Amino acid sequence: MEGFPVSVPVQVRFRDLDALGHVNNAVYLTYFEVARSAYFARLEPDWVAQGHFLLARAEVDFRRPVHLEDRVEVGVRVVRLGRSSFDMEYLLLANGEEAARGRTVQVWLEGGRPAPLPEAMRRRIEELEGRPLAL
Repeated sequence: MEGFPVSVPVQVRFRDLDALGHVNNAVYLTYFEVARSAYFARLEPDWVAQGHFLLARAEVDFRRPVHLEDRVEVGVRVVRLGRSSFDMEYLLLANGEEAARGRTVQVWLEGGRPAPLPEAMRRRIEELEGRPLAL
């Protein structure tokens, strides 16, 4: 998936469907979470295990319905690094067609409060992205 350093296939489950037979809009955030978890695992597994990320904001733009038999893939990338937060962008493809886009804001916590992103994490994100991400 061009421009997205991490992408994952997602299995559409029968329980993901609503009464109209397509994936319920709330489930897209779960699909994004699967991709986000894969991204974090590529950064440094210990950071994820420490639980220092807090999801502060999520948005989804729906382009077309996703159905049970669709092949789904979700790409994720970091598009902004802030002092204590960063934005991730998602692209959800169903059978190779854009079905949704999304964006989330994650906040780094230490002692239960927002704290500056560790420099090592900034470097690793930029490494994974293959480009600098300024404050």
